[in-house]
Order: sequence, then C-alpha cells, then structure tokens
Amino acid sequence: MDSSRRAATKNGATGNGTATRKPSARVKNVVDYDEKRHFVDLNEEAPPDVPNPGLSELEERVKDLGESWETESLFEDALEDLAEDRFFTDDPDACTPDEAIKFRQLLRAVGPEVFCQRSVDAGLITAKKLLTAFGIRPPAFLEGAEDDAYYGLLSLAISRELSKRAKLLKYNSIDDAVGLLHRSQNIIVLTGAGISTSLGIPDFRSKGTGLYSKLEHLGLNDPQEVFDINVFRQDPTIFYSVARDILPSTERFSPTHAFIALLQQKGKLLTNYSQNIDNLEAKAGIKPEKLVQCHGSFATASCVKCGYQVVGDTLFPEIKAGEIPRCRKCAQGSRTTNNSRKRKVHKDGSEKKVRRRPGDYDSNSDSEFDHHTPVNGACGVMKPDITFFGEPLPDEFSKRLTEHDRDLVDLVIVIGTSLKVAPVSEVVPFLPPHIPQIYISRTPVSHVNFDIDLLGDCDIVVSELCRRAGWDLKHEMIPEGQVVETTLAEGFSSRHLFVQVEPPLGANGEKKKEGKGEAKKEEDEKLT
Repeated sequence: MDSSRRAATKNGATGNGTATRKPSARVKNVVDYDEKRHFVDLNEEAPPDVPNPGLSELEERVKDLGESWETESLFEDALEDLAEDRFFTDDPDACTPDEAIKFRQLLRAVGPEVFCQRSVDAGLITAKKLLTAFGIRPPAFLEGAEDDAYYGLLSLAISRELSKRAKLLKYNSIDDAVGLLHRSQNIIVLTGAGISTSLGIPDFRSKGTGLYSKLEHLGLNDPQEVFDINVFRQDPTIFYSVARDILPSTERFSPTHAFIALLQQKGKLLTNYSQNIDNLEAKAGIKPEKLVQCHGSFATASCVKCGYQVVGDTLFPEIKAGEIPRCRKCAQGSRTTNNSRKRKVHKDGSEKKVRRRPGDYDSNSDSEFDHHTPVNGACGVMKPDITFFGEPLPDEFSKRLTEHDRDLVDLVIVIGTSLKVAPVSEVVPFLPPHIPQIYISRTPVSHVNFDIDLLGDCDIVVSELCRRAGWDLKHEMIPEGQVVETTLAEGFSSRHLFVQVEPPLGANGEKKKEGKGEAKKEEDEKLT
C-alpha cells in the first residue's frame, strides 16, 4: 500500500472509499517478565487515586467495550460471513499454514504499519492473498477487482488479529492438554450454559434450540430484552412468561460439573467462574469459596421495592403456575390499608371492578401474562437474584479476579460458553497472555485465540480427558465401555473433534444400533 492508501487502511476506510469507524485494536507493549512470568507493571507505583491497577484495567476494558459496542458489532458483522478462522489448504491461491503463521508472527513483532510495508507495499504478497493468512476468505463479489479493493477488508482483518491474544505455539495436542491438567495447580474454569444442556436445560444462543431462538415469538427487538432490568421494571410479565422454562428443575448435575468438582478434590481448582444461573455447581459440591456465580442464580430472590430476600425455591410453585411472585413483606404492610377499603357491589351482589391506579396489581390477572404490570405498585415484585442486563456484576467477581486469581492462575479452561457477554467475556483477555488456555465446547469461537480447542459434547470431552489423565471421573451419565474417537480438524494443528462411538448415540443422546460411521457423521453435523 502507498502512504495514502495505508492511511485509509489505518483509519478503517473500505475498499470503495466509504469511511468507517476504526475497529478497536489493543497492542500491548513488549515488556520483561517477572519471576512468576507475569507482565511487569510499567508503572511501579499506582497513582494515589487508583488503589488497584488490575481492577482499573478490567474496568477500563469493559468501559471501552461498552462505548464501542457499535464499532465492535459492525466489525464482527462485516467479517461474519467471510471469517472461517482456518488455513485454506483446499485453495492453491491461499497462504499455506506455514506462511500464515509467519505473517501473523511478523504482524505482532513489527506492528501494522511496518507489516504492510514489508508485505503488500514491498510486493511480497497481494492484499487478497494476505487475507487468507488471517482466516478470511476473499469475497466473491470482489473477484476480478484491483488489489486495492481488498485494502479495507485487510484493515479489518489486521485489527481483528491484533485484538486477539496470541496463541502459545507449544500447546497443540490432546496430550498437551492432559499434561497441563497434571502440572497445573491453580486452574480457572470459566463455564457457560453448555455444561448443563445434557440435563435438558437449554442454552441461550444455539440456533433453533437455544432460549433466545425460542423467544422470537414475543416480538421483542432483541430476545435478550427478556433479561433486561429496565424491561423487567416496566413489565415483569415478559420475564415470568419464560422463567418457568429456565427454572432449575433437577437436583442432578452433569459429568462436566463432576469434572470441575474433581479438580477441586485434587486441589487444582483456583476458581470456577460460572455464567449459569441454575446453581448446579453448588449441587455438584463446588465450595462457595471456589465459586463465583457471575450472573447470580435462582438460589435467592429479592423484592425490587423493599429488598426483602427469600430462598429462591420458595417462589418456584408460583412461577411454575404462571403467577408473578410478590413480596410477602410488602403485602403484610399494605394488608391493613387494603382491608379498610369498602368493597363496592352491583345490585345483583357481584363485586364491581375497581379502577386500578398505575402501578397497582390485579391479583386475578397475574397469571395471564397478557397485560403490562409495572413494578412500582404497593406490593413489590420478587425478582430472582440473577444479574440482568443493565445490572452490575457482583463485587466478588472483579475483586477476586484482580486481587487474587490473576497472580496465581496457571491454566484457564473455558467450557460451554461462546464468551459473547461482557464483562465475563473480558476475563480471558484480561489474564496474563502466557497462561495456557483450553477451550471446550460444541463449536469454536473466532474472537479469541485459545491454545487448544477440544470440540464436542462437553461431557464427552471431559470424560475422555480424565481417561487419558488416569483420573477416575465417576458419574451415572458416563456409560460403561465408553469409547471416544478423536480427530484433528482439517487445516488446524490444535483443534480436535471428540465423538462418542461406543455406545452409539442417537439424535437425542440415546443409544442406537447404527455403527460407528453413522454416529460419527451425526456428531460431525452437530459441530458444523
């Protein structure tokens, strides 16, 4: 690129000349490591108004993410259909895996400006081909265009690459993952809804089966509004119309929960940061001092008006019956006033309908979910102590992460979450970049560079890891004679697919008579 084009690329201009906002990219300065091999703080002493530099950094990351949500959204949308995050071994015009790795390393070593000078400007490679080094397939609509038409997209690809943590190249195989489990003594496990789906509890984002897909009939601008605190305050019926579907309805926990408990038993669990609200970690025996429920749970519920708190399951019968649970404390305070009002009746003896003031509840219609019921009436609504969008996360989350775990962690395992929701999504990039990271889920993520991806049913993956580690993971859902087949994903050196082939699995996880080939084919379809 010449200087003018490079400037356009730097500022995020598209290939057709349309200006776009520059995608955020954070490039860390190269600094020495301390004895624990963590980054040495550039400032030896924190400013007097910043008592905790780590906490300030995390808060700043979350603030940046919030302020640039539109940019991030446009950035991801622009690449969503093009980013495959793999090496294009099937395309002779694409970079080979070795070339792609070298270009990525060069970008991080010299920065984007020098990188462009040494690659595209020097005529070493075209912008079109360079896109493939970053896992971006050149779009068909640009086929035949001049190479500078690809500059805008290349700018986005470079920014996207630099915003990621760099993968640690020495960790790739399943054996590497097993070795890390053996050696590590302070493991952070970050979990999401994917670890509970085997129990029949839906996750949130899976297409067709996830909770958000099932909420499209509500006519909301965004299904996530069901869990928006402002929407709840205006109309709690929206949340309670679906709450019965996500209530913890079982005392059981999955093999993945048992795996985390096994890490605790072996003295290896530093902290389990859970995004789940089903409280099954506690059922599995994870100790309170080892567990941070980032989004709260159904374990307790509080009145949105007076703050009165109760044990969560005392409200379950009302929720399951389609009723809005209301505060008994508020009700006691208003009972005298309500009883003092004389009831008006028609001449035929039937009770007249009382015109309700804004904010008053009609107890006869709480179960209908067909009207708006603001929460500012005389009797407060009980809300499960789960963290809604628009509410701050518990103080325990940021304090434990910044003041305790960041300096101790020696392995990160992320299980069953797409890491889409801040600030939990910022935990992984906030941790020291040299700490190994393993990802376990059905589908990969493209916005984080994990060292090892283990793809498949979470329960099957952890069961196989324990088998290879020589650990006895006992759970009723792990079948006798289980055989798990693993394959390396095409075009990747550190992405592995896990499929249970004995006993064979059906579409609903039930045993079936078909052979290994058909079971593997079905599981492969789930991963795509």
